[in-house]
Order: sequence, then structure tokens, then C-alpha cells
Amino acid sequence: MDPDKKRALAAALGQIEKLFGKGAIMRMGDETLVPVEVISTGSLGLDLALGVGGLPRGRVVEIYGPESSGKTTLALQVIAECQKTGGTAAFVDAEHALDPGYAEKLGLNVDELLVSQPDTGEQALEITDMLVR
Repeated sequence: MDPDKKRALAAALGQIEKLFGKGAIMRMGDETLVPVEVISTGSLGLDLALGVGGLPRGRVVEIYGPESSGKTTLALQVIAECQKTGGTAAFVDAEHALDPGYAEKLGLNVDELLVSQPDTGEQALEITDMLVR
């Protein structure tokens, strides 16, 4: 790689690490692994399948799948696990379909849950961005 590109890449990597923290970007060949704290999904089988024991704490996680596949239930179970360990969680309800009674039955403290029901996808992303900063 030519020296100018190498310097530009080093500057970009430094800026990413400064903005997002150590471990936000790394080379796959690096042997140094940054330990990431995890939150259980509430399912031992899924935690084991994920390979690290749950979902990474403090990171944005997207749960994707077909309708009625359990995405909301999984998200709510993870939020309940987060709350059990003293964490704070937000639920961005793009479908405006969150059932507080169901959430409570899954173990959520609904009084402490942050909920947003945005009108548009752009609004959902902006709200999420503000919350994670």
C-alpha cells in the first residue's frame, strides 16, 4: 500500500477508535480480543449458539426474521435480562404494537422501560441514534 493511503487509513482507524471506543474496528488477524460484556437472551440454547453467552451489552443489535417468528418476544426477553442486572433498555416500537401486559409477563419492569413509537423509519433511526450516544 502506498504511504499516503497507509497514513489515511491509520488516521481513519484512529478516528473510529476515538469516536466509538477500542475494539470498534480491528483487523481479523489481530490476536488481541477485546472482551465484550454480554446480556443473556433468556434462552440457554441461543446463548450457547451465539458463542459468547448472549448479546453484546452496549451495542445496537438488530433482530430480523419473518412475521410471527418470535422477534419481539426475544427482544423483550433480552430487555428483561438487562433489567435484572440493573441495566436500562429502550424499545423502539415501529409497529406501535407493544403489549405492556405481555411484556410484564415476560419479566419486564414496564415502569422502567423506555418506549418510543416513531411515525417514520427516519424518526426511529434518529431516536435510536440519540439514545445510544
